[in-house]
Amino acid sequence: MLRNGAFRRYWASAILNGFGSYISALALPLCAVLLLKATPAQMGMMGAAAALPFALLALPAGVLLDRNRKLPILLASKAIQAMSLASIPLAWWLGILTVQWMYAVSFVGGACSVVGGGAEQVFLTNLIGRDRLTDAQSKFTATDSASRLLAPGFAGVLIQWLTAPYAVLLNALGFVVSIILLRNLDANDPRPPRSDKHPLRDVHDGFRFIWGQPLLRTLAWASGCWHMLFYGFAALHVIFATRELGMSAGMLGVAQMIGGVGVLLSSLMLKPLNQRYGPTGTMLVGMSLCAFAYAVTPLIPANLFGYPLASAIACAAMSFFLDCGVMLFLLPYTTMRQKVTPDEYLGRMVSTMRFLTVAVAPLGALTAGYLGQHFSVRAGLACVAAGGIALMAALMLSMRQPREAAAAS
Repeated sequence: MLRNGAFRRYWASAILNGFGSYISALALPLCAVLLLKATPAQMGMMGAAAALPFALLALPAGVLLDRNRKLPILLASKAIQAMSLASIPLAWWLGILTVQWMYAVSFVGGACSVVGGGAEQVFLTNLIGRDRLTDAQSKFTATDSASRLLAPGFAGVLIQWLTAPYAVLLNALGFVVSIILLRNLDANDPRPPRSDKHPLRDVHDGFRFIWGQPLLRTLAWASGCWHMLFYGFAALHVIFATRELGMSAGMLGVAQMIGGVGVLLSSLMLKPLNQRYGPTGTMLVGMSLCAFAYAVTPLIPANLFGYPLASAIACAAMSFFLDCGVMLFLLPYTTMRQKVTPDEYLGRMVSTMRFLTVAVAPLGALTAGYLGQHFSVRAGLACVAAGGIALMAALMLSMRQPREAAAAS
């Protein structure tokens, strides 16, 4: 693959976007928490706004992807996201930045993720072929871990130096460079045959295909529950770190850098775990690590052993376990669903699965925000932890039943 010039340009674009996304992942919530004094409920609303497009746009996006070339859709989504992110420092400079503005930017980012992210997954499959997906994912994970390791620390310094809105501008510029890299890319991106079907018929066919695949059905409910918990945790994590543990932007950036080590470790563990336990076993390992991080985080005191720095180190350790778990869950999940889907259903499968799995994420963010607002941030995180443990137990049970049935027969 490395001898393929088109793949190298695609990979460079992914590195840029990954680095920028980790900067924004820290800068956007810090804009709301530190500059706009957002409440837990407002942070829940912000998380819900980012996930809402998956419920509204995922199904139409699947039809769009299966009826059009993927590269133009991908470029358009990157351009829209660049303009949306660039509006944050402009609004801050003009003195008109509000929490509602952050809701709108989060919604646009989610919409671009639905349409552009779906196009990206299908485009990659067409670019390198199904048999090389696992190899490509390993390469992406290795470079993503480097971005995860370096970007948050860089973002923390940048935020303390220039304030969070201007750190977001760097991500916007990264999208511009990505567009330049991908423009006129010579790749296998044919225009699909013209369809005479009504779009609703295509949507129905996408649901029917997933329902007819036992693997995809299991992945849908497991990933849906996982996303709901993850968005709930994300809605409260920055407030918990800054207000409960007293961490600065720089300290939070360093803590998230430790998470990058977890991503790096997951890239090294992915292949051995797949060979020993299979993709479903690897997913279960990832889910277990996520549940562990969810359970321990709300137990971290403000002054662990009498030192605030010890609390920050404990928070960083949980970022390590969470990021390692996230990658070990998502990468086998993505690869398995791609492998069982024929080309003509790829766009609808990706978008329908996103609808089924991420559409419920706003419920997690809103519920966690409500609990954090009316009880405490720790109470909201504790509920996420309880959900993570229950989900892990349910998935283990669902995996055991087919094995027991096979052994009995």
